[in-house]
Amino acid sequence: MRHILQFFLQLVLYAIALIAVSQLFSSFNINGFGTALLASLILTILNTLLRPILILLTLPITFITFGIFILIINALILMLTSWIIGDAFVIDGFWVAFFASILVSIIHFFLQKLFGDAFKKD
Repeated sequence: MRHILQFFLQLVLYAIALIAVSQLFSSFNINGFGTALLASLILTILNTLLRPILILLTLPITFITFGIFILIINALILMLTSWIIGDAFVIDGFWVAFFASILVSIIHFFLQKLFGDAFKKD
């Protein structure tokens, strides 16, 4: 039960991070918290299933760029999420997705530090 609550907490924290980033970029639009929750669920699924495959396929360039290419993979996954959701989640361009994915990660990290231990045992 605790793991399910942690999973839903992570989805909510990602949704909050997406909403926060949408307030920072005029070309990153998300229509409400429900869309942000759906986007966080799709991002979680894509990060679980697709991201490891992309990292493996791009391992040589990731190695050459000292891991920086993973930021491009993150931006592409965020753009794919936007494409899946459609008009309710719009990202206008790759560079917006690139910087937004970095900010989403940073904001989620701090939110997780604040609220992530809520369901963990001592």
